[in-house]
Formats: sequence, structure tokens, C-alpha cells
Amino acid sequence: MPELPDLEIMREVLERRLLGRTIITAQVLRPTVLRVLQPERTPADYLQGAVFTSFGRRGKLLLLGLGERGWCAVHLMLWGRLRLCQAKEPPRVRDYLSLKLDDGLALRYNDQHGMGKIYLTTDLHAIPGWDDTGPEPLSDDFVLGGFCQGIRAQGRAIKMVLKSGALVAGIGNAYADEILWTAHIYPFRKASELTPEECCALYDAIRSVLGEAIAVLREHVGDDIELEWREHLKIHRHGGQPCPRCGHILSQDEIDKHITSYCRRCQPGSLIRGEARRSL
Repeated sequence: MPELPDLEIMREVLERRLLGRTIITAQVLRPTVLRVLQPERTPADYLQGAVFTSFGRRGKLLLLGLGERGWCAVHLMLWGRLRLCQAKEPPRVRDYLSLKLDDGLALRYNDQHGMGKIYLTTDLHAIPGWDDTGPEPLSDDFVLGGFCQGIRAQGRAIKMVLKSGALVAGIGNAYADEILWTAHIYPFRKASELTPEECCALYDAIRSVLGEAIAVLREHVGDDIELEWREHLKIHRHGGQPCPRCGHILSQDEIDKHITSYCRRCQPGSLIRGEARRSL
């Protein structure tokens, strides 16, 4: 799943390549991922003739500004991918939307399982979950005191709290593992049990891990927004390999079909009761 660093690179590339471009035609190849929050308009009518006026990101949503027409907000979920290609290139089997632009390029959305969502709206608050998303972790709105207070009010496993997006936006499964490893915190630890010092370490790890990941992806991804680069991750999905910090063999558990990787020596702790797992 693309997370904050991936999406930030996509935003930068789209802004560099598409700002000011006009959508000549909008071809809806598979309508199921599209959500027009203004029912009186079809997706093609909403998009055709629009000009890209801005590119933003909120949590795990990419925001394609269409001027007075509003927004095209893309939630890629697990399998969604955007790509830039020549408009004359034939669509792929799982392409859902193709936007032909006035410079001969096309912006296409592909999704192997159709899990993503594309919202077309003039009101971002109408998007499900918009008002429940926490502050951006690399912004001035992400304040240490408020974050620590929110964390210690949670009775769930700290990894689940990070992934929920309610206290801090844009963190998914992979970067939650990297952040918790950096902060020396066991991923299944109850969030309310964290000490003030651990909350501070977690706050610092969020900012440093995500900031460094953006820099790495910017170097390796370039303009290929379809590429998912994961070579820089230190522990996620590295179960059975030596911990890069202490050399202990990394553990890897599966909970609700999501992989969690961690080091039992660097991140000691015990599983919260009731959470089943499968360990390496």
C-alpha cells in the first residue's frame, strides 16, 4: 500500500508534469472505483475539460485540484496505482480511468483488485474519513504535547493506533514497523502504557523516518510514479534476517492478514491479550 512518502513523491511528480494541463477526454473504463459526490454529474462530465490547478495530499489521499470544478481525490488503498504514459498507448486490463491531456500524455488509474476509490467533489469534507484524519506528521500542526496526550488515551496496540490515522496522518503498515523499530517500541504494546519518554521517542521517529524516506524515494523513483520502492526499509518484511541494529534475528507476525516485523531484543514486550498471531 502506498503510504505518506510514496504519495508525497507522486504529488511532486504530478505537480511538476501536469500543473496547468487540460483534460481533453475522460474515459471511464471500469466505473466501480469512482464516487461522484454530486450525483447530477457523470464522472466523464465532471472531468472532461477540467484544468489541473493544484496537487496536494491529505493522509493517504492524493488531491488533484480542478479549479472551480473541485477535486479529484484518489485513495489508492492496497493495489491502486497511477501512471503517466502516452495517450496512444493501449489501456491495460485493470485500468479503471484514463485522462487524456492536452500535451499527448494520459494519466491512468490501475487497480488489480478494484479496492481503491476516486472521489469527485467540490467539498473535501464530504469524503469519508476526511474529518477524522489527524495532523500531517511533517507539518507544524503535528505537536508533541497533543500527540503524546492522544497516544496515552488509547487502549489498543500502538501499531494499530499509528495506522488508524486519527492521531497522525499517512502512516500504514510498513512505515509503522519502521517507526516503532526506530523508537525501540514493541508494536503490540498497549499505547496507554507508553512512558512520556517513549512518546517523545515515537514522535521523533515518526518525523525522522518519514522525512528520510521521502528523500530516498525522491532519488530512486524519479518520475516513475508507478514504481513502489521498498529497498530502503530496514525491517519490514525482513523477518528471519538479522536486525540491522543489534544482529538478533527479526520476528515477523501476521495479524488480520497484515505483516508486522520487529526485533524482540530491541523492542521487548508481550502481545496484548486476545490478538492471535503467527510468528517466525
